[in-house]
Amino acid sequence: MYSRDHALGSLALAVVLLLATTPPGHPAVLLAVVVGVGVGIDFDHFLVATLNTGSTKNLKRVLRSPTVVFLDQRSIFDPDDLSPLQRLLSHVVLAGLAVFGLVALGEHGWATVVGLTLYLHVLCDLIADVRNEAGTASS
Repeated sequence: MYSRDHALGSLALAVVLLLATTPPGHPAVLLAVVVGVGVGIDFDHFLVATLNTGSTKNLKRVLRSPTVVFLDQRSIFDPDDLSPLQRLLSHVVLAGLAVFGLVALGEHGWATVVGLTLYLHVLCDLIADVRNEAGTASS
């Protein structure tokens, strides 16, 4: 799933959290955290791709032409740079670490916000992957 779609889903989640709960901080901070975490988790793709390929070519591609992040995300990674399962695994590992860390710091409200945000992100990625797989299987 693309960053724009994650940003829109995260924005919707932030609105639901603001309407249905008492946020653990200022509403603007909650909005920034939810959208930032909901989109920012995808930076782990660069680490996984670098570990897989031994090259920072993907990061260099984005740094040379930052507009690809907004206009052509499909061109950032080559098909063999990282698999959907590796992507999801790294998200789940980071989500667990983030939530555990926040709980350990006594930030239960923020742990819930971050956990729900990353749950939504992974769920959306899974839905997109299932749709892509179904489209590939029927082709």
